[in-house]
Amino acid sequence: MANNPTKFLFLLTLMGGTLISTSANSWFGAWMGLEINLLSFIPLMTNSKNLFSTEASLKYFLVQALASASLLITVILGSLIFNPSLPNPSHLTIINTLISGALLLKMGAAPFHFWFPGVMEGLNWSNGLMLLTWQKIAPLMLISYSFKMNTFFSLIIVLSVLIGSLGGFNQTSIRKILAYSSINHLGWLLAAMATGESIWTTYFLVYSFLSFAIIFMMNSFKLSHINQIFSLNSINPINKFAFFVTLLSLGGLPPFLGFMPKWIVIQNMVTLGNTFVITLMVVTTLITLFYYLRTTFGAFMLTYSETLWTSPTVLNSQLYSTSLLLAILSTLGLSMISLMYSIF
Repeated sequence: MANNPTKFLFLLTLMGGTLISTSANSWFGAWMGLEINLLSFIPLMTNSKNLFSTEASLKYFLVQALASASLLITVILGSLIFNPSLPNPSHLTIINTLISGALLLKMGAAPFHFWFPGVMEGLNWSNGLMLLTWQKIAPLMLISYSFKMNTFFSLIIVLSVLIGSLGGFNQTSIRKILAYSSINHLGWLLAAMATGESIWTTYFLVYSFLSFAIIFMMNSFKLSHINQIFSLNSINPINKFAFFVTLLSLGGLPPFLGFMPKWIVIQNMVTLGNTFVITLMVVTTLITLFYYLRTTFGAFMLTYSETLWTSPTVLNSQLYSTSLLLAILSTLGLSMISLMYSIF
């Protein structure tokens, strides 16, 4: 990135587009920021040496262009039919639903998720991390401005957690597993949005940190598929165990860091009386934990087999120590936070 000033420029405009969207005081300004963000991400995705990334960038562009066009048409339609002196609640609900639908398509929430795993599969790890985290900031912020827990959003939350958990069952690619996991987390993020702004922000920050930790490790060890984890013999089994506990943390298993935001969401959703939705969310999260366990099975076995013919991965000591630090933070994060609260 440092040796490529063009990519650095696009990275800056990508961040600028998100900031324009989140700080805009009109829907047109927000739309403009989303477009700048999209047109900056496409050149970062494309790679002339990799046909998969070219295909992924084309898919991403077509879907995002459709979502942007839907958003713009809805905003124009809303401005034409909206009468400030005599507001019609049914018109407002329809416009809000259409705007939210366009933004959910931009994020890849179910049932608008059809493009997301395919695009994720074609990207390298750094672009994948951006798609999973940074690219969700602007649509989430814009949804939070007009979010109201109604039948539409309840349906979106339930579909996201269901599809996110069941979709990852059949996958062997770690990128696709993380994509379906992201769809599941979007359901939780929308539920967190119903309980308060600080709660969904906390959830998103923890999710982003854990995604960064996992992708950093996968990139360091050059892993892309589940079977590669089984043949990862170049590191100490105890360290291997520590690294892959991060995946369980992302799944929200107590007592790891990933459980903390889910705990807060569960507590607040029960207080608000959304018992059915939160029960369904917890049950589907157990399914996601199942396929995380399947992914990390090779690291958690007490009696494990090693292949003799694999060439050892030579890993930079700096990368190794950073991966270990991230793993420790994700494993002991909840305990550290509880300890800080009890002291202060």
